[in-house]
Amino acid sequence: MPTDAGKRNELHLALMSVINILIDGQKGFADIGDHLKDETLKRYFLAESLKRARFRGDLEEVLHQNGFHDIKESGTTAGTLHRVWSDLKAKLGGGDHSLLAAAEDGEDAAKEAYADVLKQDLPLPVRQTLAEQQAHILTAHDYVKSHRNQQN
Repeated sequence: MPTDAGKRNELHLALMSVINILIDGQKGFADIGDHLKDETLKRYFLAESLKRARFRGDLEEVLHQNGFHDIKESGTTAGTLHRVWSDLKAKLGGGDHSLLAAAEDGEDAAKEAYADVLKQDLPLPVRQTLAEQQAHILTAHDYVKSHRNQQN
């Protein structure tokens, strides 16, 4: 049976994995939003970037409440590479369809991160926060996918 310190460390690791994916999403939505031609999609992507920042802040607050004050956040290497690839697509004239496809790939990573963390034994309030965020992530994924499919 894990000690209180062990449980706190597990919580820290679990939330940091999601926070890093949220950083990727925040940057990715902003970067792709800057390159989209469709003004409605552009506004949606910039709003989603802000939403990811808020989700991240909510999870960082949980960490602060649990005694973790020096939060080192960076995003993931895969997320950085994905943004570089998306930026290259945009510069090569890939158009909104290829940008939306890249965004959908990023959302797939976010869906997986939330599914993985919710398999863990977490305190109920943390689980509820993550589940609410996950519901939004799933809706955003479907929105991006739907608009990507309309671009064909």
